[in-house]
Amino acid sequence: MFSRLGHFTVRHRKSILVAAVLFVVISFVVAGGVADRLTSGGFQDPRSESERAAALLQRDFSTEYPNVLLLVTAKHGSVDDAATAAAGRRLTAELARQPDVRQVVSYWSLGDVPPLSSKDGRQALVLGVIGGSDDHVNDVVTKLSPRFTRDTPVVNVGVGGRAEVFRQVGDTIKNDLRRAEGIAFPITLVLLVVVFGSLVAAGLPLLVGVLAIAGSFLALYLVSAVTDVSVYSLNLATALGLGLAIDYSLFVVSRFREELRKGLEPHDAVVRTVETAGRTAAGGAFTVAVALLALWIFPMAFLRSFAYAGVAVALLAGLGAVVVLPALLAVLGRRVDSLRLFRHREPKPVGEGAWHRVATVVMRRPLPIATAVVLFLLLLGTPFLRLQIGLPDDRVLSSSVSTRHVQDQIRANFTSNETGALEVVAPDLGDPRAHENAITAYATSLSRLHGVARVDALTGSFVDGRQVPVPDEATARFAAARGTWLNVVPSVEPLSAAGEQLTHDVRDTASPLGRVLVAGQPAQLVDSKHALFESMPWAGLWIALATFVLLFLMFGSVLVPIKALVLNILSLTATFGAMVWIFQEGHLSGVLDFTATGSLAATMPILMFCVAFGLSMDYEVFLLSRIKEEHDRTHDNRTSVAVGLERTGRIVTAAAVLISVVFIAFATSGVAFMKLFGIGLALAVLMDAFVIRATLVPAFMALMGEANWWAPRPLRWVYDRFGISETEPPPAVASSDSGASQPDEQEREREPVQVS
Repeated sequence: MFSRLGHFTVRHRKSILVAAVLFVVISFVVAGGVADRLTSGGFQDPRSESERAAALLQRDFSTEYPNVLLLVTAKHGSVDDAATAAAGRRLTAELARQPDVRQVVSYWSLGDVPPLSSKDGRQALVLGVIGGSDDHVNDVVTKLSPRFTRDTPVVNVGVGGRAEVFRQVGDTIKNDLRRAEGIAFPITLVLLVVVFGSLVAAGLPLLVGVLAIAGSFLALYLVSAVTDVSVYSLNLATALGLGLAIDYSLFVVSRFREELRKGLEPHDAVVRTVETAGRTAAGGAFTVAVALLALWIFPMAFLRSFAYAGVAVALLAGLGAVVVLPALLAVLGRRVDSLRLFRHREPKPVGEGAWHRVATVVMRRPLPIATAVVLFLLLLGTPFLRLQIGLPDDRVLSSSVSTRHVQDQIRANFTSNETGALEVVAPDLGDPRAHENAITAYATSLSRLHGVARVDALTGSFVDGRQVPVPDEATARFAAARGTWLNVVPSVEPLSAAGEQLTHDVRDTASPLGRVLVAGQPAQLVDSKHALFESMPWAGLWIALATFVLLFLMFGSVLVPIKALVLNILSLTATFGAMVWIFQEGHLSGVLDFTATGSLAATMPILMFCVAFGLSMDYEVFLLSRIKEEHDRTHDNRTSVAVGLERTGRIVTAAAVLISVVFIAFATSGVAFMKLFGIGLALAVLMDAFVIRATLVPAFMALMGEANWWAPRPLRWVYDRFGISETEPPPAVASSDSGASQPDEQEREREPVQVS
């Protein structure tokens, strides 16, 4: 298969390059504005109780939970002074007149309800609802925010609320993406020049990266026409596209140069490269793709978007490295080393390299070395046992951002969190006016719960079991032709363990109103965690089975895939331990400039696991392919492991350093969970390349001996029939311009392939 692909690539090299250029141009022209079509939401499970309750609120009551607020600070005196109160009422009326803004209430319109003013009486809140989709809300608040951010002689006004928070998160990430690209591309080019010594060779991986990124943007553009796609998936497409392109191109270009040094003509070297390194790159691309496809199992559009982006970019990077790059190498030939800035020393003879010595030392004492490394990784992973997950809020932003400043003041100065309220919907009640006593009793019970600041209902507001008088116009919003709802304002942080407990307490409180559904931010946190934990076993099963099948079809072994799965999980456990220690517990928060909240964004560990697992398996495929090549040639397990590590060690570590630079560039983001994403993946890649590949892989390969390549007879038949393998070509003859010698196909089938 790969032999035929290599010959095809050489014969049609110019047509392939023209098609690739057209594809990149069309992709950027069509999908250049893809970010404008993507959503900044998608963090919730659409099937959950909280989302169903939110849909009922919008359908039957034309309401949603407040997502925009104005923090009004009196310049002189308190919010009850005449001038400040008049300014507050004007702001309330002005916000209510804005298009797409409804159900505006404030401290002044509700009759001076205490929880809507600060503890010192100098600040008060105006609350509103911007209706519509996440993208529409974002468009509306983009116009409102500068309009209502004011500093007058009487009051200072700041804009906050969930809509403004996530608008600023989205804007920050878009700016961070441009900055990260500006950092990553030049640094990786310099490092590639160091690796290859030649400007031409160094530029090839970046060209493949451009193709993968452009194609993935086009894929996201097309997918967004039929379903929601998160704008955050662009970061993965860019980082992973560049990183995988570098990984695969390093192997392909290095193998091509190796074949040239062996004396092959350029076109024959291209064919041989596709047969070996091309097969490895294709296997790596499919490994990453199947790992990221697991994200589609989760119901959140946020995670599914990363599946779309990750699968597209992995397959396109693989296609670029296996087809487009070899076509370019066929055109360049020996000019691949043009514009050489310096020369590397000639590679040492096999058996004398540093990585060969490392493998030999490890295989002399595999058991004590493996035991020590495993214990070290488990020690690093112990903080992971303290993992707490939550949902992102304003604290993912830098403290210098305006909406973060507003939310921090509310958190410090108010006894309640108005935009983190729980909405309790009773859709089957019938005429609510006929059940006012039941509504009052239910609201009274809810207001007595620990963590509740106030309950607003059709019959008034309730604080600590006492009814607080409010104007009739403030309660009209709680009535519909059939049913009612109650607004439960928490005094605790909504997106916290206390907020989760409050959700459970509200749901457990007996309702005299029949069936009730609970919405709001704390309920979203509870439901999101439930959806994630429910889907994780299926995602894990998919990754394990798909990876096992793919590795078995590549190597014909039962134990090698199992060993790879165990070692990768061990490596990632240590990485996640570091992430909990850094980002959840905040040990480096000052250095990295983020606010530790005591939890990690719920979706990030899952996303990082799938991406890091795919990359780890990528390196596993690179190393095992070369070990398998040597084992097929020598049938000596220890020699094949040492030579395989020697042949791939430098390239794998160079690839790991390069892709970690890309991820660290994205860790310069001003959004905390993007820092987590970048630093976490960089640590995972470096841990895998320098610790797992250098110690545990040779140790376990030595301990298992020839059993590494064992499979029961039925599975051996499956591998012989369906395995992804190539055969060793006969000695090459001189190449013609048309694309290389054409070896006898029957003779090619008689010997096993070398793989890289």
